[in-house]
Amino acid sequence: MTDQSTDWRDDLRHRFVELAATRDPAVRAQLVEAHLGLARHLARRFLNRGESYDDLFQVASMALVKAVDRFDPERGVAFTTFATRTILGELKRHFRDKGWSVRAPRRIQELYVRLGSSIAQLSQDLRRSPTIAELAADADATEEEVLEALEAGQGYRATSLEAPVSGGDDESLSDRLGQDEPGYQRAERRAELSPLLEKLPQREQAILALRFVEGLTQSEIAKRIGVSQMHVSRMLSRSLAKLREGCAET
Repeated sequence: MTDQSTDWRDDLRHRFVELAATRDPAVRAQLVEAHLGLARHLARRFLNRGESYDDLFQVASMALVKAVDRFDPERGVAFTTFATRTILGELKRHFRDKGWSVRAPRRIQELYVRLGSSIAQLSQDLRRSPTIAELAADADATEEEVLEALEAGQGYRATSLEAPVSGGDDESLSDRLGQDEPGYQRAERRAELSPLLEKLPQREQAILALRFVEGLTQSEIAKRIGVSQMHVSRMLSRSLAKLREGCAET
């Protein structure tokens, strides 16, 4: 077996030398076919990230062809080492540049990835969905950046809920979802309401923030700002009516 393996490697080495000298398409095709197993192996490492295996294998195969064309057998580096770096680089670039159907700035893409971990961890720690302010503090970002990242994340090709997850026995992603994440919906609603909120008087904005951001009751708000609970109730009703009217007009 060792002799056969050595003969096989020697044959490949001779073919690379031949390709470098002749650029023969037939030799090139033989070398690509001989290393497709490497492309398959590396493509599988990127499964469960929102891309199908066929797409990943296509990217890896094209990178393999590029590696075969660029490889210099005289440099003393094993082809598998050279090809692995090339293929991994192309796969990572594919996710960075092609995974977003709507192109978002790099900083927003990276923040969106961080928010996924933040939402999971904070939901577990707080035993509830985190607010935008809490997400911003955990991700070291502003609330506006968090909203932008969550909105931009809708342009990413999401993984199918029926896609299998690693480490699970016939388990899909949907099996691991406890309930719908309301944070995304709140972020979307807040983005829609922001222009309308800015038109409200400062006092009404403050009361809305105390009620719906900090989660205070009407009694607590009344004590905080020094008015009656009935007055708070009326102001909330008036403010919400203005917002509903504004939403209906858009």
